[in-house]
Amino acid sequence: MQESVSRVHAVGEFFELEAGQDLIESPRYNEDIAPTRVAERTWSRWNVASLWVGMAICVPTYTLGGVLTAYFGLSVTEALWTIFLANIVVLIPLTLNAYPGTRYGIPCPVVLRASFGIVGSNVPALIRAIVACGWFGVQTLFGGIAIHLMLSAMFKPWAALGGAGEVLGFFIFWVANVVVVIRGSESIKRLEALAAPLLLIVAIGLVVWAFPKVSISEVLATPATRPEGAPLLSYFMAALTAMVGFWATLSLNIPDFSRFAESQKSQVVGQIIGLPLTMFLFSGLGVLLTSASPGLVGETVSDPINLIGKIDSTVWVVLSMLMIVLATISTNTAANVVSPTNSFQNIAPKYINETKGVLLTGFIGIALMSWELAKKLGWLQSDVSVESLYSNWLLGYSSLLGPIAGIMIVDYFLVKKQHYELADLYISGRTYPDWHIPGLVAFMAPVGLTVISIFAGSLSWFYDYGWFTGSILGGLIYWLMCRGK
Repeated sequence: MQESVSRVHAVGEFFELEAGQDLIESPRYNEDIAPTRVAERTWSRWNVASLWVGMAICVPTYTLGGVLTAYFGLSVTEALWTIFLANIVVLIPLTLNAYPGTRYGIPCPVVLRASFGIVGSNVPALIRAIVACGWFGVQTLFGGIAIHLMLSAMFKPWAALGGAGEVLGFFIFWVANVVVVIRGSESIKRLEALAAPLLLIVAIGLVVWAFPKVSISEVLATPATRPEGAPLLSYFMAALTAMVGFWATLSLNIPDFSRFAESQKSQVVGQIIGLPLTMFLFSGLGVLLTSASPGLVGETVSDPINLIGKIDSTVWVVLSMLMIVLATISTNTAANVVSPTNSFQNIAPKYINETKGVLLTGFIGIALMSWELAKKLGWLQSDVSVESLYSNWLLGYSSLLGPIAGIMIVDYFLVKKQHYELADLYISGRTYPDWHIPGLVAFMAPVGLTVISIFAGSLSWFYDYGWFTGSILGGLIYWLMCRGK
């Protein structure tokens, strides 16, 4: 017989929820966003590290060095050190915000209920979700190109399709992503464990192929593109903010994965092993190969998909593209589908389950990439490139997500003292209100200053350093508003 009242009990360092009739009937609860059972928390440090290797080795990471040199005025050496430092910095909110997910087994939107309110949590969750849907579209575009190039190498009629082939590849890749996530967390864990070593093989293979024609010393000596005599600090800080923004999304929804970790130590050590070095090495590889591409293929090519597509070997192109498809799926499913899926469920858990959340994510991703798909079909003319689009996103959305990260950390560690009333996170009005004013004010204040800095032309530094200024100010306002309660 079902208990009428839910019960929570401690199991070692974890808390586990036994759902009673009060939760099952609550409109804020369903099985997919319910706390994971202790028996389901099976991800070791190596699974967490594999997750990060699988997410970090992707086309946008490969092009980061070029983004920093072209758009932020850094030299190649400065760009590489900026990427490494940014990923050391972003480890702090990643590991801290992972704590409540591991301890209580809850996904990001449920964690946000503690600081923004049961209903108010939808504000930050949906902001994070829309950003993820945009990235889902970008990554699916890259995956579709890889599928097109692979099939073009195998079948000459497919090569004749041109842009239409890339669009068909987009939808083939879209289906593969949706299927993986619908199959659940264990499917993602197995995919990441398989992808990580294969992705490292691809990276090593690219180095072996290109190394004889690359002068590392010449590449590292490439000068900065900023105006001569311009001070480094402002360019460096803007670039650092953008690179922190690259994973600012995951610093919010890391509980979506840490809820499956076998211990706090596993999530912390796994993230330290998997993230900074992988990002540094793969983005460094991108800088070296982009610089070497004129000697390798006769023209400058800034992404690995099109570079490999120019190799004069059908076998190697097909094998490499298969691995790139796997790499992009492993990034896309973990980084860009899981989070919005949980966020959309958080709106109406009784009506939106995991499958519907995945499909919503997929269709919004198609809508956000529709302009690029139309370009490939020849239906639209536009000079806007995907690369310039996501380089501008990095600063813009880091300004939005920084305050949320700061509020989450302050709420869990300073305000709630690492204690949640677990069952009450799923029932309005018991412990947590529908709308928590301090969380909403602490979020809107930095965002308001960001908008002023953009449109009024003053306080430009607040926008340029958006993630840092936003997270510090948001966390401070939240702490001050909650201190007397």
